[in-house]
Amino acid sequence: MTLTDLKDGFRDVGQRQCVQAVVHSRLADDREPQECRYLMRFWWQLSMPYQEVSLEELRLNVGRQKLDALIELISAIRSSHDEIDVWLAAAEKTFPVIQDRGFSRDHEG
Repeated sequence: MTLTDLKDGFRDVGQRQCVQAVVHSRLADDREPQECRYLMRFWWQLSMPYQEVSLEELRLNVGRQKLDALIELISAIRSSHDEIDVWLAAAEKTFPVIQDRGFSRDHEG
């Protein structure tokens, strides 16, 4: 199953950016570099018309809880804008904001 249709499933740019913000700030943890790399490829996939990452690559490289959330998101994107809003609310409750350790280390005074 290709993921190239995802960019077309959002209500507007704002909704897509909210989803991307959740993927970036709540799912992509730089303490898990391999997983983070694939989550960020998915982040790009949300706005790209070409194949940045496949579902199979996500299955191989993303932990179960986050993978389940991504699969729910993909389903929501293909279902309705309201389902995306429901996913956003659930993801914000389930996944805390991740402290970016690389950024913090590079910007310490």
